[in-house]
Amino acid sequence: MNFTNKVVWITGASSGIGKALALELSNKKVKLILSSRNIKTLEVVKNKCKHPENVNILPLDLEKHDSLNSKTQEALQLFGTIDVLVNNGGISQRSFVKDTLLEVDKKILDINYIGTIALSKALLPHFEENNSGHFVVITSIVGKIGTPLRSSYAASKHALHGFFDSLRAEIHPEIKVTLICPGFVQTNVSLNALTGSGKPQNKMDNATKKGLTPEYFVKKLIRAVEKEKHEVYIGGFKERLAVFTKRFFPKILAKMIRKLAVT
Repeated sequence: MNFTNKVVWITGASSGIGKALALELSNKKVKLILSSRNIKTLEVVKNKCKHPENVNILPLDLEKHDSLNSKTQEALQLFGTIDVLVNNGGISQRSFVKDTLLEVDKKILDINYIGTIALSKALLPHFEENNSGHFVVITSIVGKIGTPLRSSYAASKHALHGFFDSLRAEIHPEIKVTLICPGFVQTNVSLNALTGSGKPQNKMDNATKKGLTPEYFVKKLIRAVEKEKHEVYIGGFKERLAVFTKRFFPKILAKMIRKLAVT
């Protein structure tokens, strides 16, 4: 798959991975639809793109599930088609299970899981009509390995793996599904992460601060999508080692996870 001249819709495009991906794809003469809740920051991203004339902005809120069918129809009208949907929008968590309100658990699942699958299901008929299309889903290493302070975040990402693995089995080979699992990336994810009460953490985690740059990350992401990979892990050595250990030595990893510094 080659991105050139494709129409790519990116959620969570106002910062972090979504922003970096938009800027990188703009260099490849891609037509872009950028979505998030914040119109002003989307405008900033658009103006930084190499070809802003090929960029359209479509604000949306993944938590407002009932709006996503109409938003999809709006998106299709912008360029007449969509070739790739990058499900990047979402929110993280930093709180112990015992300290997390149930409404916070629900909010995280509503955004990360239900919002993502609702948008994907709204676009699926268009992909089926064209007999082509590509769902790119930004999950997490935590979608494979649950760690402290991230119970509902991990649950939402695990759920995405289950859903999109099943979807891939139903629509392969005409329509592609690529699951991208980031390790630590230098974004605002920890700043915006919800605490047990539902308020943002407003603090950068040390591991996030030392993570991969978004620019490096999206180059790896693009190569994985172009190669039509089913699932890839993009992170530091420790994150990738954890996935390997989970697969072959789960008891050892469980002991390691219990000894993690809670940060």
